[in-house]
Amino acid sequence: MTDRPVRFAAVGLDHAHVFGQVAGLIKAGAEFVALATDDPDAAIAQSLRQRYPDVEVADDPDELAGRDGIDLVVTAAVPDRRGPIALTALRAGKDVVADKPGCVSHDQLAEIEKAVAETGRFWSVTFSERFEVPCVIKAGELVRQGRIGNVVQTLGLGPHRIGDKGHLGGGGGRPDWFYDKDRFGGILTDIASHQIDQFLWFTGSRTAEVVTSTVGNFANPDRPGLQDFGEVLLRSDNAQGYVRVDWYTPAGLPTWGDGRLMVLGTEGYLEMRKYVDVEGRDGGNHLFVVDQAGTEYIDCSEVELTYYPDLVRDVRERTTTAAPQEHTFETMRLALTAQQNATVRGAAR
Repeated sequence: MTDRPVRFAAVGLDHAHVFGQVAGLIKAGAEFVALATDDPDAAIAQSLRQRYPDVEVADDPDELAGRDGIDLVVTAAVPDRRGPIALTALRAGKDVVADKPGCVSHDQLAEIEKAVAETGRFWSVTFSERFEVPCVIKAGELVRQGRIGNVVQTLGLGPHRIGDKGHLGGGGGRPDWFYDKDRFGGILTDIASHQIDQFLWFTGSRTAEVVTSTVGNFANPDRPGLQDFGEVLLRSDNAQGYVRVDWYTPAGLPTWGDGRLMVLGTEGYLEMRKYVDVEGRDGGNHLFVVDQAGTEYIDCSEVELTYYPDLVRDVRERTTTAAPQEHTFETMRLALTAQQNATVRGAAR
C-alpha cells in the first residue's frame, strides 16, 4: 500500500456496536469514506449519519461493499446479513471487520472460509467484550507472564438487558429481527461467541469441543423466537470452560449487564468485573488478582486497547495480528455448533 490512510466503509448499520467500530478505526488513523445500510430509517443508522455528517451515504449496500478504492468494510448489519456482506467485500478484494456474530450458519462460515482462502483477505469479528475492554487485555498480559500458573478453566458470564438505551441507539425498542432466531442466530451464536473467544484466548487453545449446551426462554413466553437464556460447556486438550448468557439484567443495575470473567490457574485466579462493581468501586474495568503472594486490585481504566490499530496495520502489512484468522474461524465454529446442538427449554423454539 501507499502511505495514504486505510479507507473504510460501513455497510449495515443495525447494531450499536458499529459506533465503537467506526470510532476505533478513525482513532487508529483510518479514513471513513462512505456508509450504506438496508434500513436507513433504523435508529442506529440515523444516529451514525448524525455523528459523521460529512461521510458519503450510498444507496446500495452491496455496491458499496464491492466498490473500488475501499480497503476495508466494517459491518454491524442484522446478523444474517453479515455473512453475505462479508462475501461481497472479500470477493471484491477488501478486508472485512464484522460485528459479532460474524455469521449465523455453518454454511455461511464455510463460504467465508473459502473466500478468505481464495482472496488472501482477512475476516475479523469484533469480539468487543475482549477487544474493547481494558481489564480483559490486562488480565491476558498477567496470564502470559505466568502470574496464575497454567490456566485450566474460564468462567464467562454475559448478562444483557433487552431495554438498554445504548444498544437501541435512541430507538423506542428492539427491532423485529431481534425476536427472530433465524435472523439474529440464537443466543449462543450471538452473545456466547464473546465468551468462547475469551476461553480460547486465555487458555491458549487452538481448538475445542462443545460438551453440552442449552438454550431457553423462561421470561418472554409471548416472544418464542427470543432465547433469553443460554449455557455452554467447553473442553480443549488443556482446559475447560463454562459460559452463561442471558437477557435478565434488572432495571436496577446502572449498566446493561454485570459482565464477569473468571480465569482459574494452577497457582491463582483472576476475576474481571467488566462494566460494574456492584456496591463497590465506581465505573468499570475492575481486575482482581489472587495468587501465592496475596490479593491485588488493579484499576484497568487506562490500559491501552490495540485491536483497531492492529487492524489498520494488518490491512497495510497483510498480517492478522489483531486476531489470528484461524482463531476467529474456530470461535464462530464453536458458537454455531453449540447453538445447533443445544437442548431447547421453556418457551423457546
